[in-house]
Amino acid sequence: MAAGRRSPARAGRCEPLPEDLPEALALALRARGIAQLYSHQAEAWRIAQQGADLVAVTPTASGKTLCYTLPVVAAALRERRKALYLFPTKALAQDQVAELLELNRAGNLGLRAATFDGDTPGDARQAIRLNSDIVVSNPDMLHQAILPHHTKWAQFFENLRFVVIDEVHTYRGVFGSHVA
Repeated sequence: MAAGRRSPARAGRCEPLPEDLPEALALALRARGIAQLYSHQAEAWRIAQQGADLVAVTPTASGKTLCYTLPVVAAALRERRKALYLFPTKALAQDQVAELLELNRAGNLGLRAATFDGDTPGDARQAIRLNSDIVVSNPDMLHQAILPHHTKWAQFFENLRFVVIDEVHTYRGVFGSHVA
């Protein structure tokens, strides 16, 4: 049995950029054409600032990325905190790193984000472990190359504040049980 429901379109609700957002990050957002947040992004910011866990469930192209990017980048700028982003596919991971680097360039933030996957050259892996604020990877690399070598990742893990698991709905069946 299947069910369906249609909801009429409705205008997005916006809020100003949070006052407690680091100024450099606010400037970078404005340089990228973002002068306000959707209400779900602003709410995610408030929840993250309270130190609570959150899950953002919204349709594609609705701005989920800023729900986690803002608190992650703010913590990296303020406290040199680290984040681990996990994506189910390399394409999504590469897109995310490109977006982070664009935000970084827009505000000259000094943010260090890098992809750590099977294509990452061996000589770059140590630099990523030691220097990246945000490491973008996938569950397979977490299982095969990060956790078994946790002592090499100690400096990163000591400052790890955020673990972002994107596209969480894809982690089901055999793949989901392996990730769990």
